[in-house]
Amino acid sequence: MVTPGTLIKASFDAGKEFFRAPAEDKERLPYKAPVMVPIRSIGPSHGERIEKHLLALDAQDRYLRFGYAASDEQIQRYVSGLNYERDDIFGIYNRKLELIAMAHLALSIDPELKSCAEFGVSVLKHARGRGYGARLFDRAVIHARNEGVSMMFIHALSENTAMLNIARKAGAVIERDGSESEAYLKLPPADLDSRMTEMLEEQIAQTDYRLKVQAKQFWDLLGIVQEVRRGVRDSRDRM
Repeated sequence: MVTPGTLIKASFDAGKEFFRAPAEDKERLPYKAPVMVPIRSIGPSHGERIEKHLLALDAQDRYLRFGYAASDEQIQRYVSGLNYERDDIFGIYNRKLELIAMAHLALSIDPELKSCAEFGVSVLKHARGRGYGARLFDRAVIHARNEGVSMMFIHALSENTAMLNIARKAGAVIERDGSESEAYLKLPPADLDSRMTEMLEEQIAQTDYRLKVQAKQFWDLLGIVQEVRRGVRDSRDRM
């Protein structure tokens, strides 16, 4: 788990790479995951990006994420039905401000199970192998603890080994029932460390996102300027 000390160090490194020219296929190159991955809490203003992220999942990925081969219409209904006041959404953005990984922590609506929550995660295919699913799980666990959740559930298809391995490594008890599995993870109560960790993670993630927005605006503007220059040069050459 990321410690407050690691987070503070990471905050001084934020922004070093943002204003280097982005490579088109950089995300598909061999990649070593950084120690700290900025994970931002997401509100209703990012609904379109959440929908775009989930619609980008292929049929198999949708099947693993939702437990059935969700159609575009079903995904759109899922996104429109998200309750941002009750639940929590976390996301990882790339330099193009694309949501490449997200997690949904759904708090129980059963009055007798108020201290329970369910976790779900999705990562775009080209962004896998970097530990994003595990990082999102850790982020959700910290938040759940601070919200008074004592038990986290992960309902997944038994063939979803990636998700079940994340739960197993965290110490969850996994029960298999045919094609489906249920993981149960008992959470310790919140403490000063968990509260400080979440506060610092969120601050760093917000800073990271603002820097990515500024960098994208810079490169978009530069692209427009270069396009105008090419147009002027081509016109001059034709004279």
